[in-house]
Amino acid sequence: MGLSPLQSKEERYVEVKPVPTPSRTYSLDLESGEVAERMVDGKEAVCQSIRKAIQTARYRYLIYNGQYGCELESLLGQDISQQLLKSEITRVITEALLEDDRIQEVWNFQIARDNDKLFVTFTVQTSEGIIEQEVSI
Repeated sequence: MGLSPLQSKEERYVEVKPVPTPSRTYSLDLESGEVAERMVDGKEAVCQSIRKAIQTARYRYLIYNGQYGCELESLLGQDISQQLLKSEITRVITEALLEDDRIQEVWNFQIARDNDKLFVTFTVQTSEGIIEQEVSI
């Protein structure tokens, strides 16, 4: 039956509810850059995505659009105060992670310095649950 202005609103369309897509992907060894032969899904896939987004420099690789990656490199070596550095690290990590539709919120940043390394610990609210994450810069 065709569409008719005499039909009620409910008869003219069918509401389609979005179905979450699976996050199944190949397991990556981010230290060696190798792809493992096993697959990951769920919370483990989101954890891998978080680490990869932070370790990937934004705007450097043509394969990614301008929304993917993190701008931490631009902060390294800058002559800025510790307060501003912590604020900027929080901002760039949050911006990088919120591009993923599985991530709703990023909070509880703890930043510690050990010689030439920074250790950043934070909490992420995802569609798979709460994840505590630590990255070193």
